[in-house]
Amino acid sequence: MKKPLDSLVIVYTGNGKGKTTAALGLAFRALGRGLKVAVVQFIKGDWRTGEGDMAKKIPGIEFHTMGLGFTWESQDLRRDAKAAQAAWKKARELIIAGRHDVVILDEITYAFQEKFLGLKDVLETLKSRPAKINVVVTGRDAPPSLIRAADLVTEMRLVKHPFLKGHAAKPGIDF
Repeated sequence: MKKPLDSLVIVYTGNGKGKTTAALGLAFRALGRGLKVAVVQFIKGDWRTGEGDMAKKIPGIEFHTMGLGFTWESQDLRRDAKAAQAAWKKARELIIAGRHDVVILDEITYAFQEKFLGLKDVLETLKSRPAKINVVVTGRDAPPSLIRAADLVTEMRLVKHPFLKGHAAKPGIDF
């Protein structure tokens, strides 16, 4: 068997629930192995989430919630674009600085879909990142070029969800 790669680009995509959950599970595993983790959330706004609350209690994780909420609920897409660009600036700095072993770009794919960010800059940053930096990308509809650039891609497929029957998101399960 070959030795492990020095670092990975991992993509969790698809229309099913669990992309952020999978990324944070990986973060938990990395922290358990003494690795340093940074998370940049591109969509989730200032609403309270379980992962945000927990991150404040765990040493070794740097957590940045920089989005303004779901773009489909936005009243000002220009403001959302600026927030996504600020989140990418922070994420890019974290990747290039090399102080973390894992950098999670949570829900960044929405910024590509809305044309808030250029995919080319992100792909170039992933390609030129320091050798030890693992990057995890989450969000629906990952672009084909991102999937080609990744080392590991998992697609979450929606089979059934209570939301489709009109039930609200459940604290501690959905956020």
